[in-house]
Amino acid sequence: MIKAAIFGASGYTGQELTRILLGHPEVELVAVTSRRFAGKTVSDVFPALRELITLKYQNATPAQICKICDVVFLALPHGVSMEIAPEFIKAGKKVVDLSADYRLKDLKVYESWYVKHSSAKFIKEAVYGIPELYRRQIKKSKLIANPGCYPTSIILGLAPALSKNLLDVSTIIADSASGVSGAGREPLIGSLFCEVDGGFKAYKVGKHRHLPEIEQELNALAGKKFAVSFTPHLLPVKRGILSTIYAKLKKDVSLGELHSLYISFYGGEKFIRICPEGAYPNISSVCGSNYCDIGLALDSRTKRVIILAAIDNLIKGAAGQAVQNMNIICGFEEGAGLKIAPLYP
Repeated sequence: MIKAAIFGASGYTGQELTRILLGHPEVELVAVTSRRFAGKTVSDVFPALRELITLKYQNATPAQICKICDVVFLALPHGVSMEIAPEFIKAGKKVVDLSADYRLKDLKVYESWYVKHSSAKFIKEAVYGIPELYRRQIKKSKLIANPGCYPTSIILGLAPALSKNLLDVSTIIADSASGVSGAGREPLIGSLFCEVDGGFKAYKVGKHRHLPEIEQELNALAGKKFAVSFTPHLLPVKRGILSTIYAKLKKDVSLGELHSLYISFYGGEKFIRICPEGAYPNISSVCGSNYCDIGLALDSRTKRVIILAAIDNLIKGAAGQAVQNMNIICGFEEGAGLKIAPLYP
């Protein structure tokens, strides 16, 4: 049994981490921090957890949390994790960072999209945490850069096709739609019920901060540098992401061959489900779970492949993948605490 702490546990991702860890057979959750809610019980802030947890939020320092935990999850805003992570790393703790602070390998790229980095020397130590692609590296690391939600769906959707050099990479377009929880728990006007209900809109077109992360990983998979067109959209639902990805094929391939490639590439993966031919993913079939459902189509008229990937942005796109990474670095069964069926309806 290891002791885990969540630094910054009062947002949606922090709540999901709390919920998952409470049911983990190998983990004792010993501390949760929040400046805003310091002194309040977790169940006061999240009534859904009433009678499941007695912990109170602490306004604690990294040094204080270091004394009582083996692994820490940093569910903090970008630019804040970089100030907190070094102390845990130096103390020999295992760190899973859910911000973007250690995802981008090129410091100049990070600073052009985010802020000046204060602990850049640790970037080289971080492993990008998509288990299905980097499991061996994750196992040896003590600092995991947990991927963003949009990148997770797009990278998992494209990885098999890129591995076989099937795509004209200059034609890749990703349209992604996310539930409102992706915007966080802060009371922003754009996230209010009356602003969202009945609507469907694009935002941050061509300039979303997940774009350099998407390109970094897709470029690595393809072994060449290229740009991607990425447009995020806001869905009038609480949670879930559906990414629809388009690209021209470089060679003739049948839908059956493509389907077989994806099944082979993800063979044995616990949390990747390839839809049967002619069936496509729906966010309602993954919400509340750590699954990524992938569907495939071929447009013979335009010679384009259409790849669809659905995840829960708070689980496979954040907290669930973070726990999956923790399981790997701690030597647990990878699905421990994550064998949760999707919530349906």
